[in-house]
Amino acid sequence: MILIKIARISCLAAGMAALSVGGFAKPKAPKPLRVGYSIAITSITPEKMKYAKSVGVDCIEIGPGALIDKKTGGLAKSDEACMQLVAKAKKAADDAGIEIWSVHMPFGEKIDISLGDEAERQRVVALHKKLLGFYRVLKPKIVLFHPSWFLGLNERELRKSQMIRSALELNQVVKRMKAKMVIENMLGPTLLRDATHERPLCRTVEETVEIMNKLPSDIYSAVDMNHIKNPEKLIAAMGERLKTVHVSDGNGEAECHYLPCSGKGKNDWNAILSALQEAHYTGPFLYESAYKDVKELPDCYRTLYHNFIAAKYPEAK
Repeated sequence: MILIKIARISCLAAGMAALSVGGFAKPKAPKPLRVGYSIAITSITPEKMKYAKSVGVDCIEIGPGALIDKKTGGLAKSDEACMQLVAKAKKAADDAGIEIWSVHMPFGEKIDISLGDEAERQRVVALHKKLLGFYRVLKPKIVLFHPSWFLGLNERELRKSQMIRSALELNQVVKRMKAKMVIENMLGPTLLRDATHERPLCRTVEETVEIMNKLPSDIYSAVDMNHIKNPEKLIAAMGERLKTVHVSDGNGEAECHYLPCSGKGKNDWNAILSALQEAHYTGPFLYESAYKDVKELPDCYRTLYHNFIAAKYPEAK
């Protein structure tokens, strides 16, 4: 009994020691995230990867680049040429110590997983499966899809159903790669793009939540901070279902892709970093934005992170 009391007193003393003068434990600031950026597979070279690593970049997202012919909706290169590009990209990243965090699947009018014509939808799914066969070598953690291209008028519900059908089928392939499938939100300040087209799916917080709720829990979310006003609201709505991000500044009205530290956009970066923290986001701070020199990317994140810490944790040292 005496030993139990002593142990309790010791625990109480340790707890009291952890309290600040005001009577509360000091809040713990989050650790900084790793920094990554998006790059076309045809732009990856050993020199670029080594330089990126030397300035503080830890990971990349690979885009399909010239592998895809958007006019025809098919491959622009032979299978052999595609495999060679993938192998070269993997070696360049591995040799530099850069992680291939994600791959960005192709998108476009004829490469749309939500197409209403069933034969065309199946053709697009088959193209994606073929690409995933090439990308298996890259061993990505994340495979990112756009939910749609622009839609025709009054076909939104059909396109939602078709996208979900495609996502379910493609997710089986992604899981066999030991990766996670994510769906990205799209730019859509108004429903109509013009007199004959609606904006893509996942254009608002509400629509993204609706669609994600119809998908299984092992299909996750990607938030593009250039595609929506107040992206922190979408981050909060996705919560722990958020698995990757596209970082850039904008106004929610157009494809701006400003560097966050350029001063050109309207995003509230303290609010965004706070939302990421509350969502327990641990993926990279992955840029899809304009820059002159890749060293600007980690430099900018350090600035945003330190501003956030100073604002939210003024007592942190």
